[in-house]
Amino acid sequence: MLLENKAAAVTGAAGGIGAKICETFIKEGAKVIGLDLPEQAEVPEGTDYYSLDVSKTEDCETLLNQLIDKYGKIDVLINCAGITRDALTKKMTEEQFDQVIDVNIKGTWNMTRILGPHMQKNGGGSIVNISSVVAAYGNVGQANYVASKAAVVGMAKTWAKEFSFGGGNVRVNALAPGYTYTNMLKTVPEHLLKQFESQTMLGRLGEPQEIANAALFLASDLASYVTGTLLQVDGGMRL
Repeated sequence: MLLENKAAAVTGAAGGIGAKICETFIKEGAKVIGLDLPEQAEVPEGTDYYSLDVSKTEDCETLLNQLIDKYGKIDVLINCAGITRDALTKKMTEEQFDQVIDVNIKGTWNMTRILGPHMQKNGGGSIVNISSVVAAYGNVGQANYVASKAAVVGMAKTWAKEFSFGGGNVRVNALAPGYTYTNMLKTVPEHLLKQFESQTMLGRLGEPQEIANAALFLASDLASYVTGTLLQVDGGMRL
């Protein structure tokens, strides 16, 4: 029970990786607060679900302060909410660019600007920003997404410094999944999936549980001396 008596907030809780993180944390004893959009309210059983658009600053501030009052202390934050709006740069619209930046970067900032100081005041906690291997390698048609996923790595390193001030003892890390077999990939043609598999040292796609296991490690006291780092869980990507 690696998270026994801990409260964990997980954004993007209805998505493949986010939902699996919720499920895994519940099994490890955490009280899990799942946050996602209203139309995506299918979260794992046992999750305390709350509707939230993480890109809305005032909404985040209002709800998070209510949750702090309700639960008393939030020990873990997993910033997993993210969207894609893919297009080649020459065809990408301003709206497509802004939507991804608002959710993936601003949403991560909205959550952390409230819960980071809360954890710091309470003397500890763990924050994990979900990035992506494309932050390191780039990807055609995803300039907006790649920029956002690189940004959350930089913010994690910055927050690891900021929230350690005054003995804050808040650990902040980033986690970069590789190609992971979620519902999003189930619509991808088989020949492309084979190509993705061939780009890894292990010769296969990742499973959501494997990403959740890595998030559990970073969230728990097993990683008590790990902060300001990026953990790539990608099967050994080689592009």
